[in-house]
Amino acid sequence: MRVLIAAGGTGGHINPALSIAECLKKRHSDIEILFAGSPRGMEATLIPKAGYPFAPIKVRGFQRQISLENLMLNLDAVKCLAFAGHRAKVIIKKFQPDLVLGTGGYVSGPVVRCAARMGIPTAIHEQNAYPGVTNKILSKIVDLVFLPVVEAKKYFPAEATGKMHVVGNPVREGILLKIGTEARRELGIGEKMCILSYGGSLGADAVNRIGADVMEWRQGKKDVYQIHAYGRLGKDLMPKLLEERSIRPEDDANLDLREYIDNMDTCMAAADLVICRSGASTLSELEAAGKASILIPSPNVAENHQYHNAMVLASHEAAVVIEEKNYNKQQLFDLLDGFYNDRNRLVSFGKNASKLAIFDTADRICDGLERLLQRR
Repeated sequence: MRVLIAAGGTGGHINPALSIAECLKKRHSDIEILFAGSPRGMEATLIPKAGYPFAPIKVRGFQRQISLENLMLNLDAVKCLAFAGHRAKVIIKKFQPDLVLGTGGYVSGPVVRCAARMGIPTAIHEQNAYPGVTNKILSKIVDLVFLPVVEAKKYFPAEATGKMHVVGNPVREGILLKIGTEARRELGIGEKMCILSYGGSLGADAVNRIGADVMEWRQGKKDVYQIHAYGRLGKDLMPKLLEERSIRPEDDANLDLREYIDNMDTCMAAADLVICRSGASTLSELEAAGKASILIPSPNVAENHQYHNAMVLASHEAAVVIEEKNYNKQQLFDLLDGFYNDRNRLVSFGKNASKLAIFDTADRICDGLERLLQRR
């Protein structure tokens, strides 16, 4: 069996694709899997590193803000789009896949569209509660549409009715296996309330400011431990934020301040409350770990999908959503006071999050793909 997977752009598209590929490999020892992606994207590094062959297709997204630089980038995007369909056809004819799966990124469009036109079984996996434009279009022509949550169904066109299956998002194995008591012992937290705050590997200014405000709120509370990761882009900003609030990390035994979290499974398991962005993979991990959260959706993403992701948890009383444009430090302090004084509320939010978790996403997707091939 040969499977072609189109994935790129961000880890939120690439990591689910890798999880599905690993699941397929476990089920079919003779399977051949080829990935297609942009030679300029992170997939060009992550896919070969994972041991899979990689077929490059030049694709670029369109810039929405008007500027001379963006105009030039958009002209290049048009040029890439003009040749992407032909390149996709070349890859498909050479590899001869039995099945083509798109998990997101601009590369999914030309690859999945070309495969569908050639009569090859096709499927897409949407990771967000509010789907991207490409997947909305592709949903009309593919055979299967895999969704993260039931709330996503209402945003797809009528042509996708009957094709949609709610499967969740794949979650890293470490998040599923780590035990909270072991994690707390490993970090030396004990019975303290633990707050984990981070803005991703690059960092986010808004999350770093909020993380610093949490440090300010913690002053005098010896039974609250905080882990904060400021990210690569927060190196210059973080010292300024600390100075403004008269916070000295070297004098605070209950503050673990670092650039990057390389043991997320341990930190997530130890946390009582998580403050972070609301990307699809992040929320799936919060659900799988059963954690209460304060979510700060990034306003700089397509279709404002992080807000829609976050509101799914908020509607189930598993999270509180704070939009950057509405942020107020006193509101945060009041919210933290509420959780601090009522730990049962934290527990309740965590339980509500766990009710949303789907633990066998990769298997569900593989089941659907196998059924599709059997029908064909």
